[in-house]
Amino acid sequence: MVTRTVDLRSDTVTKPTEAMRAAMATAEVDDDVLGADPTAFRLESEVAKIMGKEAGLFVPSGTMGNLISVLVHCEIRGSEVILGDNSHIHIYENGGISTIGGVHPRPVKNNEDGTMDINLIEAAIRDPRGELVYPTTRLICLENTHANTGGRCLSAEYVDSVGELAKKHGLKLHIDGARIFNASVALEVPVHRLVQAADSVSVCLSKGLGAPVGSVIVGSKSFITKARRLRKTLGGGMRQIGFICAAAFVALKENVGKLEADHKKAKVLAEGLNQIKGLKVNVAAVETNIIYFDIVEGPKITTEKLYKYLEEHGVLVMPEGPSRMRIVLHHQISTSDVQYTLSCFQQAFSGVQEENGN
Repeated sequence: MVTRTVDLRSDTVTKPTEAMRAAMATAEVDDDVLGADPTAFRLESEVAKIMGKEAGLFVPSGTMGNLISVLVHCEIRGSEVILGDNSHIHIYENGGISTIGGVHPRPVKNNEDGTMDINLIEAAIRDPRGELVYPTTRLICLENTHANTGGRCLSAEYVDSVGELAKKHGLKLHIDGARIFNASVALEVPVHRLVQAADSVSVCLSKGLGAPVGSVIVGSKSFITKARRLRKTLGGGMRQIGFICAAAFVALKENVGKLEADHKKAKVLAEGLNQIKGLKVNVAAVETNIIYFDIVEGPKITTEKLYKYLEEHGVLVMPEGPSRMRIVLHHQISTSDVQYTLSCFQQAFSGVQEENGN
């Protein structure tokens, strides 16, 4: 019988804190579709201010935030967006920019640190003289932190260089900032500096910050005006959303300061896993709260068997392939949880070694 649960599947699994629940219960609300919800406006204004942008708009999810942002920048069907081949928008958002927006993705190889080579980005920009046969490049998208490479951080200097390239070619720059606060804390750089070069940013509040629902997209006032209309088109107008925004506001104020501890626990866990015979972790690549690890050849244990063993002991992780798994830390994972998780992994692999007669 499982007596303890350590949920490491994602930082989206957090439960609302008592402070969040209290804020939700007492939130002042009104009809946000009519632009009258004061709590929503307060949250949107605060996120925009933190990000150094003119205005913000609350949306139900990061996927919707990214979709709206791409569609605002690529108003003409047949536009093209340059983005990483291993990015969240390209892989995990149902191809929405194409199926809903008629926007063509132009993937560029993501490096192991989440960046794309500047020269490859520039080479992917369509020559306007070929508009008779080519889509028209209108947007570049970055992701910070970059989830699929293990929560790697894009530096302000790198983002600046992409922004300069975009301006040189008359393009816009959008940042998928699902974990932008994690990047800010890890790099010790103010978050507004990391997005200074961006025309728009999607800021998720329900991942590392632990809000129950929602993201805020930020940009210029004219960008947000167009975004608001698209949110309604996509079914994202939610009337009295102040009670949701109230919880997100608590997350914004109380949980950014907890991210550094999440990162330290992730490092401890990564180092511990890497010491277990049969597992391999690139510890140096663990910059924030995401860990990828591989089951190396030799041990007679599969990802499926390991997943089942961990689940039976209350440790939940995310399988990523036949020999690969992902772990994500968040503010509701304690130091004790980290040690318990390590002990479960150690027991799983020590049992395999005993079966092999080692």
